[in-house]
Amino acid sequence: MTKFSITIILMSAILVVSCSNDSDMNQNPFYSESSLPFGAPDFNKIENSHFLPAFQRGMEEQLQEIEEIANQDEEPTFNNTIVAMEMSGELLTRVQRVFFNLTSAHTNDEIQKIQSELAPLLAAHSDNIYLNRNLFERVESLYNDIDNLDLDSESRKLLSDTHRDFIRAGAQLSDEQQSRMRQINEQISSLTTEFQEKLLELTRERAVVVDDADMLDGLSRDRIASAKQAAEQRGLEDRYLINISNTTRHPLLSSLNNREMRQKVWEASAFRGLGENGGIDTRPIVLELAELRAERAQLLGYETYAHYALEPQTGESPERVLNLLQDLIPPVITNSNNEASLIEQYMRRDGVEDNLRPWDWEYYAEKVRQEQYNIDDNQVREYFELDKVLNDGVFYAMEKLFGITFEERFDLPVYHEDVRVWNVMDDDGSQIGLFYGDFFSRDSKRGGAWMNSFVVQSHLKERKPVVVNVLNITPPAEGEPALVSFDNVTTLFHEMGHAVHGLFSDVTYPSLAGTSVPRDFVEFPSTFQEDWAILPEVLENYAVHYETGEQIPQDLLDKLIEAREFNQGFDTYEYLAATLVDMEWHLLSPGSIPSDVVAFENASLAKYNLNNPAIPPRYKSAYFSHIFSGGYSANYYAYIWSEILAADSFAYMKNQGGLTRENGDRFRQYILSRGGSDEAMNLYREYRGGEPDVQHLLERRGLSSD
Repeated sequence: MTKFSITIILMSAILVVSCSNDSDMNQNPFYSESSLPFGAPDFNKIENSHFLPAFQRGMEEQLQEIEEIANQDEEPTFNNTIVAMEMSGELLTRVQRVFFNLTSAHTNDEIQKIQSELAPLLAAHSDNIYLNRNLFERVESLYNDIDNLDLDSESRKLLSDTHRDFIRAGAQLSDEQQSRMRQINEQISSLTTEFQEKLLELTRERAVVVDDADMLDGLSRDRIASAKQAAEQRGLEDRYLINISNTTRHPLLSSLNNREMRQKVWEASAFRGLGENGGIDTRPIVLELAELRAERAQLLGYETYAHYALEPQTGESPERVLNLLQDLIPPVITNSNNEASLIEQYMRRDGVEDNLRPWDWEYYAEKVRQEQYNIDDNQVREYFELDKVLNDGVFYAMEKLFGITFEERFDLPVYHEDVRVWNVMDDDGSQIGLFYGDFFSRDSKRGGAWMNSFVVQSHLKERKPVVVNVLNITPPAEGEPALVSFDNVTTLFHEMGHAVHGLFSDVTYPSLAGTSVPRDFVEFPSTFQEDWAILPEVLENYAVHYETGEQIPQDLLDKLIEAREFNQGFDTYEYLAATLVDMEWHLLSPGSIPSDVVAFENASLAKYNLNNPAIPPRYKSAYFSHIFSGGYSANYYAYIWSEILAADSFAYMKNQGGLTRENGDRFRQYILSRGGSDEAMNLYREYRGGEPDVQHLLERRGLSSD
């Protein structure tokens, strides 16, 4: 994450819009800090028309502040340079934290238009700061004298990170090189925004319309009702609508009995972005982004973009990351082949003589689960009602571990009627911050799940955190309970892991707060929380039948936990395939970018022996939002890298007594409260007392290590 109030989104120079008069400007809610608790956004006052003027004024103010810091007569000190930069850009930070959550969680045509206009300008704004030679001279002077500045460890880390970020932005390049860097950054920013917008459009374009309810045989009553309601919302009477999922596979593939219907749903998801029948084609964006990133890395002196992207991560280099990934491939192939053999037996028993296809895998894997573990997904969902999972599962586990409680409140304005808000209270009665939950999918929301911050914790600015978790659970039909899959349950725990990482932050500088850690470390605290979802003590507390109130039967509970390991070969295979496609795109040099996206992707999979047609990558390039519109380019490996730490930590905690306050407090003290105030692996070693053991990952996923 970038520093001094410039967050994940790159920023820009002066926005060319007509200024409002003074009275209009005073009515803009972003021009002063919100009067709501903890500075939470006042969505009752925020209108789309407020964003552009606020961005304009915010960038103007920050550039003026930066110029004053860079050109002051006083000799550089940590306070008059580094701390001053941390304090800059208040207005810009306020507006962007709201705006960029809406671009993902609740967008519209007007917001998308604003986003497109902003993208290149925000990139230029970032360049105007990082390529300011006077400012860099002050930063470098301090960095060269760091051992004589009497700084505490957090301040040293902030100075080191700030200096590194200037170098990586091109502060040492010639004027000509910096000019080209500005052009590249502007183009990359515009293209990533365009890619994101097209993925949202693809959600509508690729939705599957079903005329005959018989084609939905196998789906539960509430899922069919939800599909009917979704169609009605599109003006499609007496029909049903299945929206595509974020990933290649679709959750309904495990239930749809009609093979032709499964194929139709899978192909709608897997072939998106290829311009079929004159539709949306994202491939030109993919190729141009790959070329621009390769050129950017070369300009900065790196062999490839992957080398550039991995330098500040705990993975350190492509070679180190690839060694880890390739070590996982043999056991994953072995396990997935065993799973495929079993699935093919079930297909033959059903009279299907065709080869195993991607749209068959999840369906027959579910049959294996049902028969071998006697688990019916629709039956299981009846024990997972959303509010029960939240209150008696996720919140319960957080209280047991950390002593915190969640008190829902209904007086704060939200950006959509589905959004909910909770006070987060510590065990001493003090309030830690605010937690927002936005759980249901809708047309205005991109796929996936994530955590954002409306306000970041900082002792320097005397602020407590305001965080939001966003998911894409299928909304229930009107009057129906919100029953969720066990995958949804796991995602709720995962995202809460990100939330407490932000909520427990206890640092001085906002640039080092909460989730401001390396990309391949940020998923560690969230992945770690997933395993509490299957701890019997926790499961028994929230897995209650939505109608009868009866606790989930012990035998079903035992089978659910046991069955969790089944199909892990497939899950890990599709993830590794996507990860290695990501790495291959970013190991290209300028001028070597292929012309055929699909052919390159297939060749990349074949290179690592991961080209099984029955197990496609979790994301194909044409809709790989993590790497072409998100922050995971050459970093998608981060999930499994973080899972190594998570599995090792969970095993360690189980050996120390499991779900106890003592264990939770230690994790909070050494990991969650520290943010980016120290090197990530230093934090881990301090917490764990040693290096992580990859064997715990293999055990967590049920993979043989032979």
